[in-house]
Amino acid sequence: MERLFFALRKILYFISIAAIALMLVIIFFQVISRYIFGYTFDWSEELSRFLFVWVVFIGSALIIGDKGHMAVQLLPDMLSGKRTGFYLQIFIKLASLVFILLLIGQGSKMTRTMMFQTAPALNLPMGIVYAIIPVSGVLMLLYLTRDSLVLFAENRKTRGKEA
Repeated sequence: MERLFFALRKILYFISIAAIALMLVIIFFQVISRYIFGYTFDWSEELSRFLFVWVVFIGSALIIGDKGHMAVQLLPDMLSGKRTGFYLQIFIKLASLVFILLLIGQGSKMTRTMMFQTAPALNLPMGIVYAIIPVSGVLMLLYLTRDSLVLFAENRKTRGKEA
């Protein structure tokens, strides 16, 4: 299972890096064409903005997968290895689950709604841009499930040693 998550992580990093590089190239050529040739591409700003949104949501999923999100660790660290700490971790996972399920549900609804609206410069259905919301939610859910399984496995080992 870890190999699958490792491959997924590599793919997501590649997509993020490619999107950032493409954004950089688009913005660079936009600035050059505006100041040297006096011409602007209608689609460049819009595409850069959409790529940025995708990078943010992919990055959010990646940071959950790497357990790198910001957190106040004082209480979890104090309770680490204790039964109360385990229950606190369960509460944190459940709160995350609620947020992720809202992200998937509302993101899916928004994606379907926005399929009928098109981006002015790219003439692209806005639903394609919004699709990253439920997609990143599913990725976050995968990572949360993995972390929850690890949490329960570690708890089972700890309780087995106590007996």
